[in-house]
Amino acid sequence: MLATRAGTSLPTALREVDRAEAARIVTTRRLGNTRLVRADTTNPLYRPYSEIVLATYGAPAVLAYELAGISGVERLFIFGSWAARYMGEAGRAPNDIDVLVVGGPDREALYEAAERAEQRIGLPVQVTVRSALAWGSATDTFIAELRSRPLVSLL
Repeated sequence: MLATRAGTSLPTALREVDRAEAARIVTTRRLGNTRLVRADTTNPLYRPYSEIVLATYGAPAVLAYELAGISGVERLFIFGSWAARYMGEAGRAPNDIDVLVVGGPDREALYEAAERAEQRIGLPVQVTVRSALAWGSATDTFIAELRSRPLVSLL
C-alpha cells in the first residue's frame, strides 16, 4: 500500500523504508507477511522532521493548494479535532478534516477540490461553507463556537 500511495514500485518503496529505518526515521515490525512502518518518535529529529513534512505535504499545504484557487473563496480554515491536534491539544487522532470555507464559491468546484485533497491526504475532508456576512456576524452560533476553538487559517 505504501508503494501505491507513493506512486512507486514495491522494490523502490522497500529500499527507501530500509534506508529510513537505518537512519532511525522510521521503525518497522512484521505482522505475518505485512511489514508495518511508522515514524520513530524516539529520534531527536522527529519533531522537526514532522513539522517539515506537515508544512510541505500535510493537510494545510494540500488543502490550501487544492481549495485556495477556487473563485469565491475568501477565507479558508481547518477546524475541529484535526485543528485541535495540530495546535497541540491532546486527544485521539482525527478521523477526518473539517474545513470551513468563507465566501461564495462554486460548490461543484469546491467539492471536486475537496475530493482531490482527500485522496492526497488519506482522510475524509468535510467542507462547510458560510458567507462572509455569516463569518462577520456576532450572532451566528456556529461561527461563535468555531472562534472559541482551535482554527488553522489557510488563507
